[in-house]
Amino acid sequence: MDFNSITNIENCHVAVPSLLYYSHIPSIIISLFVSAYIFIKSRSLPSKILFLIAASFSIWAISDIVLWTTFDSRQVLFFWSFINFWEIIVSVSTLYFIYVFLNNRDANFKIKIIFGILLIGFIFFIPTSINVSRFDATNCEGTQGLLIYYYRFLEGLLSLSIIFYLIYKLLKTDKRNRDRIFYFAIGAVFLNVVISWINIYGTIIEKWEITQYSFFAMPIFIGFLAYLIVRYKAFEIKLIASQALVVGLIIGIGAQFFFIQNTTNQILTGVTFAIAIIFGYILVRSVKLEVERKEELEKLSAQLAGANDKLHQLDKAKSEFISIASHQLRTPLTAIKGFVSLLLEGTYGEVSETQKTALEKVYISNERLVQLVEDLLNISRIESGRMEFDFQEAQIEDLIDEAVSTLDLSAKAKGLYLEWKKPKKLSQKIKIDITKIKEVISNMVDNSIKYTQRGGVTVRVENGGFFDHNAMEQKNTVRVIVSDTGIGMDKEDIENIFNKFVRGKEISHYHTDGTGLGMFIAKKVTEAHQGKIWAESAGKEKGSRFILELPVSR
Repeated sequence: MDFNSITNIENCHVAVPSLLYYSHIPSIIISLFVSAYIFIKSRSLPSKILFLIAASFSIWAISDIVLWTTFDSRQVLFFWSFINFWEIIVSVSTLYFIYVFLNNRDANFKIKIIFGILLIGFIFFIPTSINVSRFDATNCEGTQGLLIYYYRFLEGLLSLSIIFYLIYKLLKTDKRNRDRIFYFAIGAVFLNVVISWINIYGTIIEKWEITQYSFFAMPIFIGFLAYLIVRYKAFEIKLIASQALVVGLIIGIGAQFFFIQNTTNQILTGVTFAIAIIFGYILVRSVKLEVERKEELEKLSAQLAGANDKLHQLDKAKSEFISIASHQLRTPLTAIKGFVSLLLEGTYGEVSETQKTALEKVYISNERLVQLVEDLLNISRIESGRMEFDFQEAQIEDLIDEAVSTLDLSAKAKGLYLEWKKPKKLSQKIKIDITKIKEVISNMVDNSIKYTQRGGVTVRVENGGFFDHNAMEQKNTVRVIVSDTGIGMDKEDIENIFNKFVRGKEISHYHTDGTGLGMFIAKKVTEAHQGKIWAESAGKEKGSRFILELPVSR
């Protein structure tokens, strides 16, 4: 110990720990930087409490630096009086932060009152000798009074409260949030246990050099928070891992300035520091742009999914409307058909030729409407999954006989031939819904007649087979082929002809009454039979072929 010759104030000298600046200053910078960033981005209560923790920690760390580096007894006594207070504020703030962060709400007023009373009891004795009784010039430190025992009690109480509360939350939380709380708990417990228990141990054995290691707890705690922000978007902040990595790298390089003595090493470290800042900025900027693009894409995908759901709902509503409307139309159309038939048969008396012609037109138009209603009902059943099938064994040639017989007059009325090349040997029987497959064949033949202006239509049956690589077996099929010498189709028409409400581009010139539903229904019915239907054409004005392929055994 010595005296300043002018002020007559005691001075003393102690060995400054080698880790003093490296353990304190980087920790202060990291805690203030990250907490300020979170506070600016979030402005929530947890972010405010976190900033309070960082500020209290920084004041505590600065006070400790002063205590190790000052030689003035007045400064030592002043900072020694408050250093334990700031450490307790860090612990109280940590407990408060844990409660608010995990519960998303402020703490109960009663709890605040309890801890407020405990703190006031400590604050009240700070300026008294119960806190610091005198200046120990031998060791250049303040002599602790009885308040040190209350400090240890508070630190222990706060530490145990944090540990038990975090264990309680881990046990009570659901599996979905358990990982988030687990990582948070590790960081919080590490911060509290390292700071509290190392400092309590240091005060007990009076080896203050040990307390330098407690300051490393803050960067580790901040590291866990950064992970929670990146992984779980804690504080509702979007932080990219590259940002946290670059900031940590820059702070780590910059921290080396506090213990490098060699000038050459300081220059090299400075150059490395500058390069890290420049390339770190470029990296963060590029990654941020990429993340923004990804988030924009995710938003668009979510919007598209929402629009798709709405479309499904509208489509379902449309199908239900068509079904209801079709059922309502069916009854009056059936009545019209019946009464027109009776009128044409003369049940209600003789009708003139002029009246008969008009009634025939009504009958034909009514039949067209009946077919449209039936098509709409079939579509409604198909799309809602309510289409019922009655599978029976049948001879495909019998169905073709009926379809050709029914449509033969239509072909002759247009001056066309309708040739049915019946095979000498009948094909194998197949298990089908007879009524629906007959409608498919009739639709194929009827379409060919409608869109053929000269020449005619040929129908034939072929037996075939193919090797099913999925089932690893040979499968037999029956094909119904309807060929015509009509208007033909281009590639676009062939691709679209089996879509709903789609007709060829030039078909309306030849037949104006089509709806574009027949081939769509035919395809759905065929697929329900595990078969295939397709069209072929060499081009415009070169005719078309419609092929229906059905499996022999199902």
